[in-house]
Amino acid sequence: MDARGIFAHKMLNLEKYSLIFSQITLCKSERRSIIEERKQRGAVAMTYLKRKIDETLRQWKADPKRKPLIVKGPRQIGKTESVHHFAEANYTSVIYINFVEEPKYKLITEDGYKTDDIIKNISRMDPAKRFIPGETLIFFDELQEFPDIATALKFFHIDGRFDVICSGSMLGINYRKIESNSVGYKSDYEMKSLDFEEFLWAKGYEADFVEDIYQHMVQMKPFNEVLLKTCHNLFLDYCILGGMPAVVKEYIEKGTFEGTQEIQKQLILDYKEDIRKYADGVDQTRILNIFNQIPVQLAKENKKFQISKVASGARFKDYRGCIEWLNDAGIINICYCLHFPELPLRGNYDDTKMKVYFADSGLLVALLDEEAQEDLRNNKNFNTYKGAVYENIVGDMLVKQGYPLYFYKNDKGTLEIDFFVRDSNSLVPVEVKANDGATPSMNKIIDADKYPDVRYGIKLGYKNIGFNGKFYTFPYFLAFLLKRFLKERCG
Repeated sequence: MDARGIFAHKMLNLEKYSLIFSQITLCKSERRSIIEERKQRGAVAMTYLKRKIDETLRQWKADPKRKPLIVKGPRQIGKTESVHHFAEANYTSVIYINFVEEPKYKLITEDGYKTDDIIKNISRMDPAKRFIPGETLIFFDELQEFPDIATALKFFHIDGRFDVICSGSMLGINYRKIESNSVGYKSDYEMKSLDFEEFLWAKGYEADFVEDIYQHMVQMKPFNEVLLKTCHNLFLDYCILGGMPAVVKEYIEKGTFEGTQEIQKQLILDYKEDIRKYADGVDQTRILNIFNQIPVQLAKENKKFQISKVASGARFKDYRGCIEWLNDAGIINICYCLHFPELPLRGNYDDTKMKVYFADSGLLVALLDEEAQEDLRNNKNFNTYKGAVYENIVGDMLVKQGYPLYFYKNDKGTLEIDFFVRDSNSLVPVEVKANDGATPSMNKIIDADKYPDVRYGIKLGYKNIGFNGKFYTFPYFLAFLLKRFLKERCG
């Protein structure tokens, strides 16, 4: 068999077993023909979920002044897969180095951090890797295992012959070390699990569908019953599944929830193992205690996170860093209590009073008892848990749009708002209703003269589109479009 025949045989095996395409170096003509053939047979569509990072990576490569890129985020959200997908289509040679799978590569900086020294050591370990100036992507994966490599990014940027992308779960002290070692010579992209729009893409709904529902929102045009029910059912599925790619893929392939719960439970075990691996000393137990307490405390009517309930004798000063650790790792979202509902928001909050949500609703659902999970799957009203899930996912949808999370509760407990966002000149309260209840706090904060920055509000629930002169009413699923709506309609 000649060289071309050997290459074709290898490609068939790669397709059959879904191995990493980019570990094989191809000439441009061969690579393009293979990718085109795979697209025609639908192979790419079956194995890859379209993500918003795809466009970010294309723009990054188109920038002639691009710096090495660090893609950061929690584990198993699709970072590695997305970078590989991008690399397949854009580079002749891809040098993939995983510091977890192949720890030997931690030695590549033994002779220094300059580009030639690192390339020389990589080539010694694997002579098959080809470094082609202008046509090579070096992909350092699992960066948290070897943050020292970030020091080399300065030299790769100055050298300019090779593109570099790093990816990893940002955990504990390693995150700060990476930041200090690469300041000024890198770009950052924070990746999260699939947002609702990406989930719609996975289900086969394209951009025109999203634009259609957005136009209903802008025009204050209520949905007909078919579209409302369709979107709400999609949203409910998203609540249950969350946006972890492995869970969504399982659901898409099987068309049911079968097998998704097992994947979610394994993800939880993986997160707990990461905590044990990367957290320091006594903090491991404290972080795990917080992790396990989140669904318990969200189930309460008062969803403010109470450190005293985490463990006997627990004090805020001992657990504060542990909560921040989980937040830095991308596992949770922190919602801080405002001192007073007014602008500006930055600095106007009490960092000792907070609500804590999971950064992916699927993890929250997986931690509920089996009866509650089954009720949610069957769309039964199970009171507190349903409210907790909806509040958790709305918080996540706001974070994925770039909003920090804030809530407000006065000392008397007579006024409480779930979230606040803002437009160009107003503070906008957002209420999440699990049932069709009244909104006395919303009415009070809009009507009272003591809150001049609040001019209108937003109520999210199982309702159609409407506006009563005080607040907009939107179905839950439109939460992912709030930032665009406020920017384009409300200034």
